[in-house]
Amino acid sequence: MTPLTRALLAGLIDYAGLFPPAELGMAETVANYAAYQRRPDSWALARLVVPVARLGEFEAELDRLPEAERLGTRWPITALLGSDPAADRAVVGAFNERHVHGGPVVEALEGRVASGPQIESLQAAIGVVPELYCELPLTAELPALMATVGRVGARAKIRTGGTRQVDIPAPEAVLAFLTSAAAERVPFKATAGLHHPVRGMAPLTYAAGSACATMFGFLNVLLAATLLWVDRPESEAMVVLTAEDRASLRLEQDSIEWAGVRVTADELGRARREFVLAIGSCSFTEPLGEITELGLEPATAAGRGLERGTS
Repeated sequence: MTPLTRALLAGLIDYAGLFPPAELGMAETVANYAAYQRRPDSWALARLVVPVARLGEFEAELDRLPEAERLGTRWPITALLGSDPAADRAVVGAFNERHVHGGPVVEALEGRVASGPQIESLQAAIGVVPELYCELPLTAELPALMATVGRVGARAKIRTGGTRQVDIPAPEAVLAFLTSAAAERVPFKATAGLHHPVRGMAPLTYAAGSACATMFGFLNVLLAATLLWVDRPESEAMVVLTAEDRASLRLEQDSIEWAGVRVTADELGRARREFVLAIGSCSFTEPLGEITELGLEPATAAGRGLERGTS
C-alpha cells in the first residue's frame, strides 16, 4: 500500500446502503457492513449511515445477524436527524446507553439547516457528543452559515448529487462550499453522487435505462479540497474539481498529478485528517473498484463488485 493510497482512502467511505440509488433493506445493509469488515480493504470503511428513526430496526437486524458474521465487527454509526432534534438526541442517548458495554455506537449526527439560529439551536440540542454535521444549502448565505458552524464547533456537510440531474450542483457552488469551509477551518463530509473517482457522465441510478448526467468524482472533490486546505489558489482547485481527462491523471507512490496540478501524499493526508473527513456512498465496492482500475489499488486489490441486493 502506497503512502498516496493510505492518505486518500483510509476511513473514507461512510456506507449508506439504505439510501438511493441502492435503497437496500436494513437486513441487507447490516449484512453488507459486517461483510466489508472482513475484506482486505476494510481500512477504507468508515461509519454506517442510519436514520435516527430506524435505529430500533437496525438493532433488530443486528440481533438477527448470525454470530459468525457478527464476530469481531465494529458498528460506528452516523445517524440522520429528523424534524425533532431534541427528541432524536434522547433516542440516541438511550441507544448508546443500551450498548455502553460494547457493540454499536452513534458517534455522529447529521441534520439539514437553513439559518444561523437553526445551527445554534441544533448544536444546543445535540451538545458536544456525538459530533454534529450541518448540511448547508449552497446559496448566497453559505459564507455566513459556514462561519456559524465553525463558531459553534460543528462540522459541515455538502450534498454533491442525487438521483436527478437537478440534484447535482454546479462546480462553482461546490467550489464556494469548499472555499468557505477552508477559510473558516471547518471540517466536512460530502455525500450523494460520489460513487465514481473521476467526474464524468454516468447513470443516476442502478435501474436499467437510467438517465445519465455529469456527476462529480470523489477524487475531484478530495483533491480540490486539499488544495484549498493547504492555501493553494482557487483556480487550481477548480481545475481539478472539473477535470474529466483520465489521460492526464498520474498516480505516483507519493503524489498525484491531474491536469497539470500536483498534490503530494503529505498534503492529501493532512487534508484527510483535518478537513475532508468522509464521503457518504450507498456503495462501498464501486468506488474502490474504480480506483483500482485507475491504477491506485486499495490494499490487496479489492476488485470491482456490487453490494448484496444492488442491481
